[in-house]
Amino acid sequence: MTKGNNKEPRTDSAEYVKRKAFFDQLITVYGRKPVLEILQDESLQIYRVHLADSNRDGGIIDQIKQQAAARSIEVCFHSRPALSRISRNSKQDQGAACDIHCPGYQPYEQALQKTMTGAIIALDGVTNPQNLGMIIRSVTASPAHGLLIPSKGTADISPLVIKASAGTLFKGNILRCDSLLAALKDFQSRGYALCTLSSHQSTPITEFSPTGPVVFVLGNESEGVSKEIMALSDHRVGIPMANGVESLNVAVTAAIIAFRL
Repeated sequence: MTKGNNKEPRTDSAEYVKRKAFFDQLITVYGRKPVLEILQDESLQIYRVHLADSNRDGGIIDQIKQQAAARSIEVCFHSRPALSRISRNSKQDQGAACDIHCPGYQPYEQALQKTMTGAIIALDGVTNPQNLGMIIRSVTASPAHGLLIPSKGTADISPLVIKASAGTLFKGNILRCDSLLAALKDFQSRGYALCTLSSHQSTPITEFSPTGPVVFVLGNESEGVSKEIMALSDHRVGIPMANGVESLNVAVTAAIIAFRL
C-alpha cells in the first residue's frame, strides 16, 4: 500500500480568479508628469495612485491629489522604499506612480484561451524604449491581434515607451510571457505557425500567404532573432530591399509585417 497526500487539489473561487485577472491587467506608470497626464485622460481607468509620504506639498503633487479626488480615485501613501518596490524605478519615479487597468494587457495564457483573429507579433531582444513604443503603436493600429513580449530581454514599460506609443500602450493587446521560447512552443502546440524574419533563404513577404494563425518574431537590430527561436521557426520571411539597403529599423519592420499579415 502506498501512502500519499489525500488533500483535495486546490480549487480557486470564481471571485479569486476574477480578482487575479484584474490585477494581471494593471500597468504601473511612474513619474510626476506622466501620472498627472494619465489622470487627466478620462478615457483611462485608473485603479490607484501611489505617492511617497516624503513628497512636499505643492506643484504637481497637489495637482495629482486634486485630479485623483475629482475622479474619486484612491491615493495611497507609502514610504520611499515601499514606493520604489511599486514603481520598480526608484531613480526616476519622483515619488509618484499609478496603476492603470488595461484589459488587453495580460499573460499570454489568458489570450490563448480565447479566440484570436489576426497575427501575433513577438519581440525577441528589442531593448530600445522608443522602438518598443513605436512598435506598440503600429501593432495596435494594424489588423494584427497584438504583441507578445517577454518579461526579460525587452525594454521595460516606461514613460519613454508610453510617449513613443502615443498612448496606444493602454489600448492594444499586449501579451506577457516569462520565457519567449516557451511561449512560442505553446503557440505552436495550439496550431500557430512560427515565422521569423531572415535575409537568407527566406520567402519574400509579398509572396507569403499563411493558411492559419501566425506568430511573427522580430529580433533586435544588431543580432536579429536568437538561434534557439530561429531553429524553432516554421517559416523564414524577408522584406525585399532595393539600392543595396541591408535592413530596416525594427519598428518600421514591425509596421510592415503587422499591416501585411
